[in-house]
Amino acid sequence: MLYLENATLLTDGRAIRNGAIILEDGKILAAGPAVGLPVPASARRLDVDGAYIAPGFFDVQLNGGFGLDFTADPATVWEVAAQLPQYGVTAFLPTVITSEMDKFATAIEILRAGPPPDFRGAIPLGWHFEGPFLNPQKKGAHNPNLIRLPSPDLVKTWTADNLVRLVTLAPEMPGALDTIRALHAQGVVVSAGHSMATFDEGLAGIGAGITMGTHLFNAMHPFDHREPGLIGALGNLPHVFVGLIPDGVHLHPVAVNAAWQIFSWRRIAMVTDAMAAMGMPDGDYVLGGQTVRVQGPAPRLANGTLAGSVLTMDAGVRNLIAFTGCSAAEAIYSASRTPARAMGFPDRGRLTHGCVADLVFLDENLQVKKVYQAGEIIFET
Repeated sequence: MLYLENATLLTDGRAIRNGAIILEDGKILAAGPAVGLPVPASARRLDVDGAYIAPGFFDVQLNGGFGLDFTADPATVWEVAAQLPQYGVTAFLPTVITSEMDKFATAIEILRAGPPPDFRGAIPLGWHFEGPFLNPQKKGAHNPNLIRLPSPDLVKTWTADNLVRLVTLAPEMPGALDTIRALHAQGVVVSAGHSMATFDEGLAGIGAGITMGTHLFNAMHPFDHREPGLIGALGNLPHVFVGLIPDGVHLHPVAVNAAWQIFSWRRIAMVTDAMAAMGMPDGDYVLGGQTVRVQGPAPRLANGTLAGSVLTMDAGVRNLIAFTGCSAAEAIYSASRTPARAMGFPDRGRLTHGCVADLVFLDENLQVKKVYQAGEIIFET
């Protein structure tokens, strides 16, 4: 049993000064103001010297990093996962974009086989399959030759039991509504994205089981005051979450702030949409079989199309604060609790009794200093 004291806890959108946490067997036994949390006789005490402690970050859209692309080789998930804790990430959804159907089957088998021996790193909690059921008019960096119409028959093995957690598709495409219903019944979260859906088509998708929107504003028909489109449909229903990329490239800071005011930190799951160039120098990389040139913060195809990002989760938290004026606790909620809620993990993203003891220690500038996973240190500067 470990008693962490003299901390500022950032949880549930608020800061708890002079806080303490008790960890035992990989779980949080208790957390809150130290004055109301006596030290158990069997606990080892650790003074954290005023550090901020937050829940581990959870990125639900990550295409790769450190020179590796999950779509090119899903087996690289473990190599990338081992390096993610330096950015505060303790859980993530590795993302495979539009591919041949056998690539998705391969990805399923890789996660089902489990981690390599002695693995230490962020935990992949299931796949995010972004495609191939997209609208070609909003293909973004996806290969248009591999986009296909959705069908329940094509997703029979895409189940929660097979560690498929999230699927992005365009709800207006023929066959989409039946496919959404099938995925929902199979325990998969369905997100609307790469779409030209009208407001009514977006509502129909939500009625069929969509509960999220993928990278809000990007690869969607723009909001219009007479035809609000998919953006309006997502914003109109309070149970729907949205992913958002606060890198200052995919969205202007004013657009991030506007989304923050409409959806709030309780519905926005901050994502990186990072690709192979994350954590690497500028140069040429691969995303879904296509060459991406990275110069500064903007990975692009040869035609200028944005192709993922190089954003990290800790930088995204700092950007949210800079772009919206929100508190550190609210930004961290968006990077931890909201994605956990959106993906159906009640024991993640909070510092409270019964939750997984995934913790991020941050300094006054919100730089990552230490990371615990299930109560054990997996990263420390």
